Amino acid sequence: MSRYELRFSGDGGQGLITAGIIMAKAASIYEGKQAVQSQSYGPEARGGASKSEVIISDDPIDYPKVTQCDALLAMTQEAANKYSHDLKEGGVLLIDSDLVKNVPPGNFKTIAFPIINTAKNDVGREIVANIVALGAMVALTGQVTRENAEKAVLSSVPEAFLELNKKAFSMGFDKAVAASA
Repeated sequence: MSRYELRFSGDGGQGLITAGIIMAKAASIYEGKQAVQSQSYGPEARGGASKSEVIISDDPIDYPKVTQCDALLAMTQEAANKYSHDLKEGGVLLIDSDLVKNVPPGNFKTIAFPIINTAKNDVGREIVANIVALGAMVALTGQVTRENAEKAVLSSVPEAFLELNKKAFSMGFDKAVAASA
């Protein structure tokens, strides 16, 4: 059985639920795999802990929640502390190196680069940090192709922001490849 579990986590308002939805869209619509996405966030909505979970499988998905996380994105220290406990051995932890200073211990591969800073300074808009992170997760997990993930991104954002999001996705993808080399 090929079940792959991803979790995008951080603060509400960082666009992580959108990133999870786009990942599931890339897997189901563009790759023809089974995918399910679920989400939860604290009562604060903006600023509270937020997570989006995506399960990708070749077979029907019998349980829609993450039980053994293969890949975790932690955009904040709180998210890293709260969600790294069920990251499976040999899994991938992607963190924003500016915001997660204490890397949780575990037998998994940690990839770190300044995600929000990359969006702000390299892409030009902090608001696309979620797409930078999504590009990185696509590169690190290999669950969907770069091309199909990019199609999913471009079909999910307003036309006026296509180039900005395309640049953000590519920047995240390339930085993750470089950081994991």
